[in-house]
Amino acid sequence: MTRIAIFASGSGSNAQNIVEFFNQDNVAEVVLILTNNPNAFVLKRAESLGVESHVFNKASFLEEKGVLQTLADNSIECIVLAGFLWKFPKHILNTFKGPVVNIHPALLPKYGGKGMYGMHVHRAVVENKETETGITIHHVNEFYDEGAIIFQAKCKVSDSDTPEIVAQKIHNLEMQHVPEVIKQLLVENV
Repeated sequence: MTRIAIFASGSGSNAQNIVEFFNQDNVAEVVLILTNNPNAFVLKRAESLGVESHVFNKASFLEEKGVLQTLADNSIECIVLAGFLWKFPKHILNTFKGPVVNIHPALLPKYGGKGMYGMHVHRAVVENKETETGITIHHVNEFYDEGAIIFQAKCKVSDSDTPEIVAQKIHNLEMQHVPEVIKQLLVENV
């Protein structure tokens, strides 16, 4: 079974969805949830799901041993960024051998880059009168939201949609697709 680590900075609804999916599947197991936010709700989710968690700071993230050592100590084979807000350091990407993927709440390349996350994305979609939006799951490289796209799913945006309504549509797409796409990626990489 592939050993997955999830990085999250906030609530952790995607993390919970991924953990619960793989608890019912024999392809992979989420063994570690990491966060840069000691107050993130994802820590409570990890505890209730029985998944080990680890809080780290910027120094630990950027130094050669820190977070990279934690990944090695836990024999992590796949990393999923699920609402994780820091740019991933090059030394981890260069050293880590397994896939590193990110979930982005828009149809990249639109609405990607530094500062484009969560409600910032949904407000921009509404303000620009987009007729559709969606989610992108992509490989992570050293640039924000520029890695090769693995999967996209779309939904309509109507004139009356608020950013909050768009956020719910995106959340529904994430819950429906993210675990399956991760599973498919892992099966293809075996």
